[in-house]
Amino acid sequence: MVTLYGKSVFKDICIGKIHYYDQDEPRIERYNTDNPEKEIELYREANKKAVSQLKSLYDKALADIGAENAAIFDAHRMILEDGEFIKSVEKMIADEKINAAYAVWQTGKKFAGMFQEMDSSYMKERASDIEDVSGRVIRLISDKDKAGQDINDADKLIKLDEPAILAARNLTPSDTIRFPGDKLLGFMLEQGSPDSHTSILAKSMAIPAIVSIESIEGLKPYDGHTAILDGENGVAYIDPDEEMYSEYREKINKIQKRKKELNTLKGKESITLDGKKIRLYANVGNLRDVEAAIMNDAEGIGLFRSEFLYLENNDFPTEEHQFNVYRQVLEKMGDKKVIIRTLDIGADKKADYFRLEDEENPALGYRAVRICISRPEILKTQLRALYRAGIYGNLSILIPMIIAPEEILMVREIAGQVKSELKQEGIAYKEEVEIGVMIETPAAALISDKLAKEADFFSIGTNDLSQYTLAIDRQNRNVQPFFNPHHDAIFKLIEMSAEAIHKEGKWIGVCGELGADTEVTERLIKMGIDELSVSPGVLLEIREKIRESSSGES
Repeated sequence: MVTLYGKSVFKDICIGKIHYYDQDEPRIERYNTDNPEKEIELYREANKKAVSQLKSLYDKALADIGAENAAIFDAHRMILEDGEFIKSVEKMIADEKINAAYAVWQTGKKFAGMFQEMDSSYMKERASDIEDVSGRVIRLISDKDKAGQDINDADKLIKLDEPAILAARNLTPSDTIRFPGDKLLGFMLEQGSPDSHTSILAKSMAIPAIVSIESIEGLKPYDGHTAILDGENGVAYIDPDEEMYSEYREKINKIQKRKKELNTLKGKESITLDGKKIRLYANVGNLRDVEAAIMNDAEGIGLFRSEFLYLENNDFPTEEHQFNVYRQVLEKMGDKKVIIRTLDIGADKKADYFRLEDEENPALGYRAVRICISRPEILKTQLRALYRAGIYGNLSILIPMIIAPEEILMVREIAGQVKSELKQEGIAYKEEVEIGVMIETPAAALISDKLAKEADFFSIGTNDLSQYTLAIDRQNRNVQPFFNPHHDAIFKLIEMSAEAIHKEGKWIGVCGELGADTEVTERLIKMGIDELSVSPGVLLEIREKIRESSSGES
């Protein structure tokens, strides 16, 4: 038996035969040409065909996995149509009098290198997107494509004779979508990270996946052999013995049985044994997550992380782009509450076009509402989109990283300006929208009585509250052994906040990881927490725990 370890992407388990996917990478040679104009024309034709292919891939992904994930291929198309990329390729061909394929390859490497040098792990993963689209154009420049291959041949489904676990050095998003969804049990990759677009697709397709496995090429001789892919623990077993095979079969049966049991809770109230109703909402980052929230019977959206609209773009998302996304979320949720958090960029979430300076301690630096207040044009654009979208559903707005009542008043003043401008321009918008505040620092918890006089509701971001309370950087592996998410200090701050906020007649929820921790569900409810917002996949498990708990209220 061979055991392989990696990083978990989607926490599920599957058993099946290995299909080793040996990518045929083009070998790029440089040669000089006496006719650079012909090479430029060859590049332009290949680029045009590649754009057409990506449009076809977008249509397929749209039908299979939804608009938000299909947008990956729209982003790839935008790379090919990027003026700087095109200019760089054509200039290299003309100046150095070289072949088109080599110029595309070199330009792709240069642009990918720029992304690799960025601090953000998310942006680093965009380097693989550059490689994906560069390889697509290079293949279309090859002799086979010049001979007249149909422009969409390269995007036909990759054949799998039977359901299989894919093993590969790497998978591009294009590769991933080309495998038949009914036969792709899961995949394990040597490269990639949980933040890559391929990993995002795996989560959307709900298939077990592990990345960052060493020496995947060593699995070539095991093509067709049986494997267990344990996405929960980030491990794969090749040629498992009978005992392990039976053990994992039993685990899979238990998981399936458990899912069926939880599904019986759909449509039931999230209410404690002594009759307290808890709002059970979902944390989401895109439209695909919203679909998952609906499927798992979320009573609302407790946290829509709008920063992903910024992280997934190469420039500030326009008012119209944001409006369309927010409108779709609100329409999908109907009359259920949708809480959209304003931009939370900074710390470990960076977008290069913000041009933020490097900071020695970014977690304590220029982030979230601090950016929005000092650069109000960014917040104004987002608020315009939000107030316009508000007429399509039950919208509330949540402000992150507030530490003083004055900051809430500043945001309200900007919101007032936005509404006045929309009214003057004759643009429809929702006049009354609740504005809530996140409690993420000890400072906010300690003055929650004062904050409660200015905000309409509250949500505790326990991830940040924990790191700031314990003085432990949640991104630093060296101090993880010292991290205790159940530290008494954290719960004292939560209880203090709930008591102060209730005195002002406001409600308070939890949207951090602690909200999804069934060990403390009853404890949080007894402290007065009114709402729990968790990832869609654990909604029903938390509902079950709520229904087994007591609020302690007489």
